[in-house]
Amino acid sequence: MKIGILGGTFDPPHAGHLHISKIAQKKLNLNKLLWVITKQNPFKKKPYLSIDLRIKLSKEIIKSNKKFFVKYLDDKIRSKNTYNLLRYIKRKNRKAKIYFLIGSDNLISLHKWNNWKKIPHVAKIVVLSRQGYSAKAFRSVAARKLNKKDWIYINSKNVNISSSLIRKF
Repeated sequence: MKIGILGGTFDPPHAGHLHISKIAQKKLNLNKLLWVITKQNPFKKKPYLSIDLRIKLSKEIIKSNKKFFVKYLDDKIRSKNTYNLLRYIKRKNRKAKIYFLIGSDNLISLHKWNNWKKIPHVAKIVVLSRQGYSAKAFRSVAARKLNKKDWIYINSKNVNISSSLIRKF
């Protein structure tokens, strides 16, 4: 069993989230991919949309893919910490191989996350290319300090869209 985890605020969810999910599902042959929506990203300001609306919109976007699921786990794990989230999912799926999906923009700041060096103990980090971030991602603190076997990079055709870009309109 292979489970992919794409976490974030999804404020709002969009075609770019779906695009990278499909790429990861295909390239990694995932049995299941979870969109784990968090109420608040500790590095960002208050979300624009309510958690309930973000969950509803996310479910709408992925409804045609039977291997994709939307989860809200903040209350269950009582943490916004990615490492705690991944440990929780691993405990519930002991025999599964867990893949933690991030964009190359997130690899740049990964070293600022709580317990970031422990993430490879519970999940393989999968970095998906994002336009304009790849070179900086490869030079990042995390890219240099993480063991090469702990993460993989997937280069693919980018969809030039982001939640922050959508909110501007």
